[in-house]
Order: sequence, then structure tokens, then C-alpha cells
Amino acid sequence: MSNADWAARGEQVFIGTYSRFPAAMVKGRGCRLWDDDGREYLDFLAGIAVCSLGHCHPAVTRAVCEQAQELMHVSNLFHTKPQIRLAELLCANTFADKVFMANSGAEANEAAIKLARIHSGAGRYEIISLSGSFHGRTLATVAATGQPKFHQGFEPLPKGFVHARFGDPAEVEQLINEKTCAILCEPVQGESGVRPLDREYLQAIRAMC
Repeated sequence: MSNADWAARGEQVFIGTYSRFPAAMVKGRGCRLWDDDGREYLDFLAGIAVCSLGHCHPAVTRAVCEQAQELMHVSNLFHTKPQIRLAELLCANTFADKVFMANSGAEANEAAIKLARIHSGAGRYEIISLSGSFHGRTLATVAATGQPKFHQGFEPLPKGFVHARFGDPAEVEQLINEKTCAILCEPVQGESGVRPLDREYLQAIRAMC
């Protein structure tokens, strides 16, 4: 079967949530991918940053195979040694004292929104995010996303989200009021092109918090 054949089969069974390229990837090594027609690609996406060590990195492949032979999944109702070790590494090498294991960026952002609201007290629920941002595909993270095209068809969206112009700390400051509980931003926006926020901007909004 060709790429076109696989793409046609996929369109018959997948909901059209994402626009997919008409190629069926069958192999990856390092920063390269191969499709079912044998075409080779230099992969600049890295699985949308999931495969940051490259495809089929020997150490990752070995660790996955070894763990799969011992234990796959028991849910968060139980402790597992690899999960505890990972949490310890994250706490030791980041700002965090504790971690929340999530399955996606949207789930992580949902948790951040809930944490900000629950710890800010009554009446403080509003979150400021930036124009051009992308924070996920759940209803709350769609509302936080600063791109109207992602809002279309999902109205009414959850309330409590406002958007400031990208790169304008003065506008963020103007939007802060007695209802504000958090500022949500990406240091580098991806969905709107690779748009980094400069250090001075990030320091300015950090000082506002």
C-alpha cells in the first residue's frame, strides 16, 4: 500500500480533529523519518517536542523494553518506583517542590488553572493570557488560547479568561484587577510561529505576580 492508500484508510476511521500530512511514517532514527513509500525526511517537529532525544534513541528504547517486561501500568492508585525516581529528578532539577504527572500539555495547563484558582481565594478567578497563544484543546484551555479561530464552534466558552497583546507588559499590568489569579504564557509561542518572549518581558510579568 502507498502513502495515499494509508491516508485514505485513516480518513475513514479518524475524526478530523487534526490536519494530517498525506504520509504514513513507518520508521524513525535520530532526526530522520521514513514513510511507507520509502521517502526520507529530516524531522524538525520531533513529535511536537515529545521525541526531543530523537527517534528510537538506544537508551530510551532499552529502558522502555526493560520496563515493559516488568510492569506496564497500575494507575495512580499505587506507587511505582520509576515514577517516584522521575518525580525526584524533576524536583531536584527544577523550581518545583512537588510534581503532577500529566498526559498532555492541555492536562498540565488545566491543572495549573485549577491550582491558581483554588489557591487565590474567593472572587479571584480571572487568568490573563496572550494573543497568539495556544494552551490546549479542552474547553478551559481553548478559552485561555489567544486565537479566535480555535474558539469558533465551541461557544459559549468558560468565563474568566482575558488576553493581552503579545510582548506588551504594560497591557498585562492594565488588565490586572481584584479578580486576577494568574498570568499564563508560553516563553516561546509555537502555534503562531516561533515567537519567543524576551527575558525583560518575562521578568516584568514575573514581578507583577
